[in-house]
Amino acid sequence: MSLVKERKEEIIKEFKQHEGDTGSPEVQIALLSERINSLTEHFKKHKKDYHSRRGLLMLVNKRRKLLAYLKSTDSQKYQELIKKLGLRK
Repeated sequence: MSLVKERKEEIIKEFKQHEGDTGSPEVQIALLSERINSLTEHFKKHKKDYHSRRGLLMLVNKRRKLLAYLKSTDSQKYQELIKKLGLRK
């Protein structure tokens, strides 16, 4: 369930903070969100794929930790990011 190279580049271009930025929390959270969404679509078709479900749970936890880090360091960027990605209500 990896991302297509072009889609990954689009996400990085949209969320990067400076030129050559691929590791900032914003970019990592956006990439994880895209992978989580694609896996969610996968599970609509393959309900009993329990091995991939474990991977999904690990991705969700990693994203949750990155969001907590971003919230503690820069709450303004956190608010903008969750609004842009549509994560919270």
